[in-house]
Amino acid sequence: MSTEVESDVVVEKDLVEKTEKKGPGLIAKLEEEGDIAADYLEGLLDIVDLDGDIDIDVENDRAALAIVGGGLAHLVGRDGEVLDALQELTRLAVQTSTGDRSRLMLDVDGFRAGRRSELKALAQEKAEEAKSSGEEIKLDPMNAFERKIIHDTIQDLGLRSESEGEDPDRFVVIYPN
Repeated sequence: MSTEVESDVVVEKDLVEKTEKKGPGLIAKLEEEGDIAADYLEGLLDIVDLDGDIDIDVENDRAALAIVGGGLAHLVGRDGEVLDALQELTRLAVQTSTGDRSRLMLDVDGFRAGRRSELKALAQEKAEEAKSSGEEIKLDPMNAFERKIIHDTIQDLGLRSESEGEDPDRFVVIYPN
């Protein structure tokens, strides 16, 4: 267990160092976004009388917040629909306060983290299918978060992918190269 924690600390340190190289005030700006978002989310949790802790971090040049505490599945909703709406409301609250568009990511009870793992596995499976068949593979429609994970994984595997269609029916096509 301590090995996992140590590796997480190293990864977090690397992310912070990469973010710091992009601009001296970027970390401070993202931390401010996180604080504003956390205040907004705490207010919402109080209104609906829900318990949950809010963790704030900076990942991939974004403020990243997670609401943890169990019993919060209704804040995720079917296929993450409520979570997506809650994330958008939180982004709007940050934008209203700062005047700048926010790209923050919100997770509730590890839903997005779990979904990320599922999508990486799906991308790897479909990449192998595209390679072996020599044909393009069309995936089911996904939201922007999900498509990004697929695209990143496909690129890491040395293949090419593109998004096609219009939201909410936008989907990823994986090409065998």
